Parts: sequence; structure tokens; C-alpha cells
Amino acid sequence: MSKLRILYAATEIDPFLQTTKVAEMLRRLPQGMQEMGAEIRIFVPRFGCINERKNRLHEVVRLSGINIAVGEDEKPLIIKVASIPTAKLQVYFIDNEDYFHRKSVMVDKDDKFHPDNDERAIFFCKGVLETVKKLGWSPDIVHCNDWMTGLIPLYLKTTYKKDPVFKNAKSVFTVYNNTFDNKFAGNIVEKAKMLDIDDAMLAGLASSDCNGFIRMGMEYADSVVKSDEDFSDDVNGLFQEYSLKKQLGQVGTGDNLLSSYYALYNELAN
Repeated sequence: MSKLRILYAATEIDPFLQTTKVAEMLRRLPQGMQEMGAEIRIFVPRFGCINERKNRLHEVVRLSGINIAVGEDEKPLIIKVASIPTAKLQVYFIDNEDYFHRKSVMVDKDDKFHPDNDERAIFFCKGVLETVKKLGWSPDIVHCNDWMTGLIPLYLKTTYKKDPVFKNAKSVFTVYNNTFDNKFAGNIVEKAKMLDIDDAMLAGLASSDCNGFIRMGMEYADSVVKSDEDFSDDVNGLFQEYSLKKQLGQVGTGDNLLSSYYALYNELAN
């Protein structure tokens, strides 16, 4: 029996960056799955506050150089890697000078939401999938974590559906309590479009906020998981809306977390 292949996409991972619960989960879950025999790949944005020298990030030239379309603009993709020595895990960082070199994550030094956070999310989602294509590594499971990864399940079911690398991939979308009230500027639907995607498929983005990305992840993922946190009324409303269409994936907490996620992955893959 071949190893289960799991691709993780997330906003952050400890020890490189830790501002939310996502970082802790991405540190624990991939290592746990690897110890259970799974093959792992991890992708996160290379936010500018991640110290490259301290964390020994280096560019992978053979994977860099692709241009990623965000609306009418094309931005060069740079891929960097670093290892978590204690876990024997390699982490791939999605980088671009315009989007990720500022020394902050979602808000600036004055606590103002970056107006291009939607573009950064779109670039990240597309960049992950294009890089995995270039690696030629076919995941069984693509586990998307937090709002910034919310478009990946849609892209897997449309533009990348016939690609040999992704033809058997199933997606999991875990929602965390990390949304912002801010609205994105410009036509987000036009920015997010790809081949085989029409406006109706992107209707969930109409709210032009983080909840729109969550709505997209919920709609197109094969399984949706609610993290063990308290959510706003808006996000709880999304869960109620979603649960009328599909069943939420069930995972345990504490000591049961790893085994229940492993069971969920295998159920989807088989």
C-alpha cells in the first residue's frame, strides 16, 4: 500500500511565524501524520517578518520564475525552503517582492489592514498549486488552513481538475477564528479568475472580505472542519449555511486530534 500523500497550505507555521493558532496546528499535524507514515509537503507565505538568515531560508531556483496572474497583473513567483530540524520537515515558502517583503503579516505598524491582502491570498493559492505541479508530486489530500487558502478547493475542482498531478486529490478546509472586518478594494472576482471558472462560481466572494474566502473554501472543499475556537456571529452563520448543504468533518481534540484527522484523510482518499 502506497503512502498517503498530504499537502498542507496555511498562513503560518511555528517556529518561523506564530501569530495565531494556525502556526501551532501546522507544527503538530504534519509531524504527526509523518510519524504515522504519510508523505508531507507544507506551503506557507514568506511574510517579510520571517527572518531568512536566522531560519536558513534559501531560494529553489528550479521552482522559481513562474509568473502568477492576479487579475490583469502577472507577478513573479519565488520559492524558498527551510527545514524544521527537530521534525525532519521541509517547508516551502511562497514569495514575491510586491506582496511579501513588507515587515508585517495582515496589518501594518499602525494596525491598518493591508488593502491588497486579497491579492496576496490569490497569489498564494495559485502559487502553491503551480509549484506542486512543477514538483510533479501528486497529493491524495490537500489540507487548506485559514481564510487565505480558501480558493484552493475551487481551483482543484476547476482549472486543475484534469491535471495528472491533482486528478485524485481531495481537499480539506479548516476554518480558524482569524477573520478581519475590512473590505477588499477592486473587483475581487476578476482577480481570482482562472480557466474554467465563471463569475457564478466566484459568487461567494461578493462580500469582498475574509468571510468570502471562507465561504469559497466551505463550498468547494470535500470536507470542512471547524477549529476548536469561538467564532463571530458572521462566521457561525456561515457554518449554519454550509451545514444545510454538507456535513462538517468531525475531528477530535487533544490526544484524539491526530488519529481523527488521519481517519478523515483516509476516508476521503479511499
